[in-house]
Amino acid sequence: MDVWLDPLLSWLALPKFGLSSLFVVSFVSATLLPMGSEPAVFGLIKLSPHLFWPAVGVATVGNTLGGAVTWWMGLASHKVVDRYQHSPHHLRALVWLEKLGPKACLLAWLPVVGDPLCGVAGWLKLPFWPCLAYMAIGKFARYLTMTAALLGMFGG
Repeated sequence: MDVWLDPLLSWLALPKFGLSSLFVVSFVSATLLPMGSEPAVFGLIKLSPHLFWPAVGVATVGNTLGGAVTWWMGLASHKVVDRYQHSPHHLRALVWLEKLGPKACLLAWLPVVGDPLCGVAGWLKLPFWPCLAYMAIGKFARYLTMTAALLGMFGG
């Protein structure tokens, strides 16, 4: 397994650039683009264990700022979403989000629905700073949990 795992981790960690690459990967993965940053975090930490906390911190900041961009995109997309406002799923989601408010952004870490959730929070004009704070808390918890679990599984 080490024959293919070590080269894969080296590539994912982008060791030539380290934390700056991790920031970019984490930022981009928080937009609506379908990619994950956890493999890059794990790879960097696997190659440089002393970077555990800086990597988790940089990934959290990058991913949170990417979520903020998605929030702003959602705020600017009223006209597009208005086409679907009569869908039953849309109405249920809006009621749920309006009830929870910015706390719903704690779920921004979830795969598939987390990033669009940030956009919908912006579209609903939920308060930016509380949403950003909840995004950061959820994303930090995800990176900490996922990285610790991966290190537990693959050693480190």
